[in-house]
Amino acid sequence: MRILTVGAGAVGGFFGARLAQAGQDVSFLVRPARAKALTARGLRVEGQGESLRLTPHLVTADAPGGPYDLVLLSVKATTLHTALTEIEAAVGPDTAVLPLLNGVAHLDALVARFGAGAVLGGVAKVVTTLNEDGDILRMAPPAVILTGELDARPSARVEAIRTVLAAAGIDSPATEDIVAAMWHKWVFISTLVSLTCLMRGTVGEVNAVQGGAALGPSLLAEAAAVSAAAGHPVPEAELAFTTATVTTPGSPLTPSLYRDLAAGAPTEADHVLTDLTVRARALGVATPLLDLAALHLRVHEHRIAAGLV
Repeated sequence: MRILTVGAGAVGGFFGARLAQAGQDVSFLVRPARAKALTARGLRVEGQGESLRLTPHLVTADAPGGPYDLVLLSVKATTLHTALTEIEAAVGPDTAVLPLLNGVAHLDALVARFGAGAVLGGVAKVVTTLNEDGDILRMAPPAVILTGELDARPSARVEAIRTVLAAAGIDSPATEDIVAAMWHKWVFISTLVSLTCLMRGTVGEVNAVQGGAALGPSLLAEAAAVSAAAGHPVPEAELAFTTATVTTPGSPLTPSLYRDLAAGAPTEADHVLTDLTVRARALGVATPLLDLAALHLRVHEHRIAAGLV
């Protein structure tokens, strides 16, 4: 299978490296700064008992190659529209585009550009980050990609992709409704983002102070109510997992959006939180805490735009 991984950061780099190591024909579309780092050091993955080194095949936006069988789209939402233009030549009539972004707003943009038949739904579950050398650090065990057709029908191409992922050590269980799974991941990440960004601290730091342990479950209740109103109620097991995640004493956990905020960098706030609150208004669901978190992050983005950060 010819695979183009768009982005070789903490998520795309990890999954692309796994696929390349398993013998798939993988190319990485990267920007100049990342290309320079990868050319100098190679693509490296460390942590959780893994130590992977490879020399990646790099392509650029002006010559992405293709068409490919699979385009694994792993970019920040802030660069999505640029990425869609960059991969246009890589997408042929039989290419499957598998996005690994949080939220669901990107689906409309992908369908508008490439047609509904080309686009799959996708959910990534992995805990990775880049260190100061640009190497990928794996901080927790999950290595999961869920995928499926947007209309939930069974398809041979989804089964073929799942088989390739599994052969690379990437869990890809069958998913009855991928759009629902995307909503459920959105509930999890929006809860975690709101908790840490509003309080400017790790999960453990929030839970260490009086009243802190109540905030995570309150945020979760709002996000889950939006998902349910949209027709995607969150299963009890996932609600319990998220509750445990955001109330764990001493947990060092922070999402990448919080780390961008702390570094004074642009964030995916509009894609993750603002879009969720806009949908909540349309569905008649009150989300005062999520609204506050979204407003907090919009002020951060405004300060960046004004050159104050």
